[in-house]
Amino acid sequence: MTSTANRLAGHALVEALVAQGVDTAFGVPGESYLAALDGFHEHRDRIRFIACRQEGGAAFMAEAQGKLSGRPGICFVTRGPGATNASIGVHTAFQDSTPMVLFVGQVASDQRDREAFQELDYRQFFSPGTLGMAKWVGEIHDPDRVPEYVARAFHTALQGRPGPVVLVLPEDMLTQMTAAPVLPRVEPVQAWPSPDGLSELRQLLLAAERPFVIAGGSGWDAEAAAALQRFAENWQLPVGCAFRFQDCFDNRHPNYAGDVGIAPNPKLAQRIREADLVIAIGPRLGEMTTGGYTLLQAPRPKQKLVHIHAGAEELGRVYAADLMLQASMACAAKALETLAPPPSLRWASQSPAAHADYLGNFDAQAVEPLDMAQVVKTITRLAPDNTVYTNGAGNFAGWMHRYIPYHGLQHDGRTQLAPTSGAMGYGVPAAVAAALLYPDRTVVNIAGDGDFLMTGQELATATGYGAGRGAGKLISIVVDNGSYGTIRMHQEREYPGRVSGSDLFNPDFAALARAYGWNAEFLDRTADFEAAFQRALQADKPTLLHLKLDSDVSNTRGTLSAIRAAALVKAAAR
Repeated sequence: MTSTANRLAGHALVEALVAQGVDTAFGVPGESYLAALDGFHEHRDRIRFIACRQEGGAAFMAEAQGKLSGRPGICFVTRGPGATNASIGVHTAFQDSTPMVLFVGQVASDQRDREAFQELDYRQFFSPGTLGMAKWVGEIHDPDRVPEYVARAFHTALQGRPGPVVLVLPEDMLTQMTAAPVLPRVEPVQAWPSPDGLSELRQLLLAAERPFVIAGGSGWDAEAAAALQRFAENWQLPVGCAFRFQDCFDNRHPNYAGDVGIAPNPKLAQRIREADLVIAIGPRLGEMTTGGYTLLQAPRPKQKLVHIHAGAEELGRVYAADLMLQASMACAAKALETLAPPPSLRWASQSPAAHADYLGNFDAQAVEPLDMAQVVKTITRLAPDNTVYTNGAGNFAGWMHRYIPYHGLQHDGRTQLAPTSGAMGYGVPAAVAAALLYPDRTVVNIAGDGDFLMTGQELATATGYGAGRGAGKLISIVVDNGSYGTIRMHQEREYPGRVSGSDLFNPDFAALARAYGWNAEFLDRTADFEAAFQRALQADKPTLLHLKLDSDVSNTRGTLSAIRAAALVKAAAR
């Protein structure tokens, strides 16, 4: 599309998005960008605008869109409160390295710098930079430059370490006329690792006794994931996946060792500590993946470290690695699989042992009357292989991390949508977005009670736009333990028996879902879950399952009473 017709800048903006391959945008309407909304109406046969119920939910949907597609997710919000509400999704996209563009309406140009109604300085608010919320914040003052700014936003969001970009749209600019031509579709520049670096990596491998691979981060596609798998097979390497990037590697593969995240399998954590070479392919090596910078001590690990990352600014930022390679994941994995292994490998027995440890971590002591381990195992047994699983933040997610064997990247996108930023409320909007973007795929969201009520109103968005009514199903499971469980767990560890602010007073979640037009059931026994989930898989509309969990069941490895007792013993020994 190279239109040069004279039209509103708001219409040119929507044309520019269509040229970038965007067919869905999420947002909450506002008077500050009415001309852009009219552009969506003008081009409604090529792009749809999904009106959400709160800007945080809309931004989460756009972030999920970016994770699934590998292209920037698109969100539109109005000025002031709209932008501040959406900031949670921008921060999530930044920490998760997800490409995203947030368009924010702004006061008219002749009202700037007067603290006009809902006026903010978005460059300061989103503070672009290494520890900010966005990679770049731009403001368009000239309607003829709308296509230029959109193309630059896509370039910036996709290049190097992907991330979010914010474009600010003054209200009066959008209503001006422009004949500016739409620019071509942006494709990211792919960076290959240097031949010398690959040769050095091979020498490090040849000298190793106990190597280990940690894969993760963004920029993966199905081909890169398959190439990573072949590299691991060629060199018989155990592979763990970074925090909430468990779908980078097929968890059923005999080389898979488990997830390197919050409270990992103790045997896996010990294996990483005892490794003499760690090859990190893609992850930032943040706090969660490194166990608070203890599995790999910062700034100089005890293990030899190879760090491969798409962003030059990330290499050497925390860890003084022995070898740093800047490369896109689509290129890095394909380059690694070309490295020729020797005829025999000293560590050949380690991958089977690591995978056996992973499988052994599926064992758990039965919990009555509702056993979340059995619930999650039942879901994965019955759900299709390409099911998308989503969650927000809370102890409930531990059952997903431990018991869902993610089947690797699918050709139509990722199978795990979860915030490495620890943002509560992510799971429901992400599930709605996934169901709308890929109506033939089943989507399963698991949410805590506190987590769910932060964005649960987006069930209305799912109903309004027909999510979960096709071949794919949309199912949300609310785990209700009447508390902010993670905070309660930490309270019992640090201040045993002194509970403050972590109790919750919940509605009837099933009745609430039915009010939004969903099917819904209440369950409090493991024995009832399989039949209920089967009904959800056969339903002609979305389903919510309200699971009542004993408040003492804290996480996959312990109870609140056990945590409290251990803390009291520790306090008495001081």
